[in-house]
Amino acid sequence: MMRPVAPGESIQRALDEAGPGARIVLAEGVHAENVWIRHPGVTLTGAGPGRTVLVPGEGVPSGVPSLHDAPDDVVSGVTVYGESVSDVRIQGLTVRGFTGAGVYAHSADGVTVHDVTAEDNAVWGVYLRECVNGRITDCRASGSQYGGAAFSFCPLSDHLLAGNETHGNAFGVFIDNSSGVKAVRNICHGNAIGMMLLNQVYEGEPEGGVTDCLVAANDFYDNGLVAGVEPDGLGAAGPPISGVGLALIGTHRVSVVDNHIHDNHPGGESVMGAALVISSSSGWGGDHALDNHVLWNRVYGNTPLDYQFDADLDRQTLAANTADKGDPPDARGWRR
Repeated sequence: MMRPVAPGESIQRALDEAGPGARIVLAEGVHAENVWIRHPGVTLTGAGPGRTVLVPGEGVPSGVPSLHDAPDDVVSGVTVYGESVSDVRIQGLTVRGFTGAGVYAHSADGVTVHDVTAEDNAVWGVYLRECVNGRITDCRASGSQYGGAAFSFCPLSDHLLAGNETHGNAFGVFIDNSSGVKAVRNICHGNAIGMMLLNQVYEGEPEGGVTDCLVAANDFYDNGLVAGVEPDGLGAAGPPISGVGLALIGTHRVSVVDNHIHDNHPGGESVMGAALVISSSSGWGGDHALDNHVLWNRVYGNTPLDYQFDADLDRQTLAANTADKGDPPDARGWRR
């Protein structure tokens, strides 16, 4: 069933009345509302980013689940939540100015977020948590305290993060204890860190780990914001990070292929000292970085170093990469 919704009409009412399989078409204009998708097979589509804009409204749908680990008064723009929710598609709109995430999906199968601009949402841009077969494609995400685009505790399945642009976030892309993610052709610039893959176990959280991911053909540059320094600022819950293009922390079997990592310069204190970092997370309840493949990457023009490896290099495959300076300086698989 296709249901058109004009500005001023209730998106939530249209979703609830149409039920499973609905196609809700938001007309061009500003829609002041936050919505909860709780039925399978739903498509929520706008006239295009900048043409259809979702901003906070006055009320919250009754019973809408709150953003994980956030106070109840933190509100996301579009929430997809429920174990029975599957095959949901959100596309063609801007989601702006919410106190939680722009788009938040939890415990769902087959959520696709496509051609969405998520800007100035306080916590996350597009955030998929404990989902399988998630897709974030051709989106733009900026101005969030944590990740512009993120997979968190998503188990090994067919995840795709492709063709996105992120800037002005703590993490342009955050792959947090998630496996099977293909991150390809993304542009991450002007963040504190372009992309981080992190294996870290938290008390009370699901089992962690980052395995069997592909990071290929991405462009990481000009990531010099400072996160983890101000109590209410970017990345407030984490350590200081700045000037990092790509970091693999405690990952297993991640392939990093044909990426361009350049012109990243820290704007302040950082626990990472290079644009490309491979390190252990065993001190945080994670594991050592093991069996990763780093091939055909171009890393240059970064300060203070192009790469920094605090990992057993005998357990990594490094080949055909280029860089000017790194630690250790004689790491195999790198040419100047």
